[in-house]
Amino acid sequence: MLSEQQVVNRRPKEDYPVLPVPRTVRVKFRKVGNLQYISHLDLQRTISRVLVRAGIPTWYTKGFNPHAKITFGLPLSVGAQSLCEYLDVRIERDMGNREIKQRLNDALTDELCVLDVYTAPEQSVFADIVWAKYNIRIRTEGLNETLAEQMQAYLTTSPLMMDKKSKSGIRQVDITTLIRSLRAYMESGELRIDTTLCVSGANYLNPEYLISALRDRFGILPVGEACGEYSILRTNVYLADGETEFK
Repeated sequence: MLSEQQVVNRRPKEDYPVLPVPRTVRVKFRKVGNLQYISHLDLQRTISRVLVRAGIPTWYTKGFNPHAKITFGLPLSVGAQSLCEYLDVRIERDMGNREIKQRLNDALTDELCVLDVYTAPEQSVFADIVWAKYNIRIRTEGLNETLAEQMQAYLTTSPLMMDKKSKSGIRQVDITTLIRSLRAYMESGELRIDTTLCVSGANYLNPEYLISALRDRFGILPVGEACGEYSILRTNVYLADGETEFK
């Protein structure tokens, strides 16, 4: 966190020259640990306050109710962690990307930490993200290699129909069509699932659906019983080809 001495020594943002045209910087950050339990709305509020506290020369809309021009990438479900969260923020003064990163991290914690700050490439928008890679870890009794193989076969064999919620209601979806790759295996006594799932618009597949499918079919992690735990970590996001990393 930012100390009082750092606040005193930091150059005021008003000392930086005004840009002829505001520019957009892209911030890549992680959200892990206890912060996996805050909602996307809480995250938005937190970042808005951090930008002020860090003295970032954020551009504000004009009019009766000015607000900072901030655009977030993929929302992250409560209970999931991520190493690849993104946001775009428009700035009005010529502050360098390295200093923006340092200022933000001085005002943040290790669990919500900026990994990179750079100028957003032209024509690159968050809607370009189609796939996301996840690491899922499940810890419970009765797991073994044979069961891991059965689980992998179950999650990758079409059709695997599940009720999927959307803004228009609930519909039956074959979730295997939204899974680009999936590998289930045992390591250090845990079941690990490395998978790449669709995260595009109405086809967004929350990794919790995989947990629900395994719970229904194999009886693991029964709801309401303290007989195991699991974690979900998003590690990367990709464009439509499933191979090109989003930048």
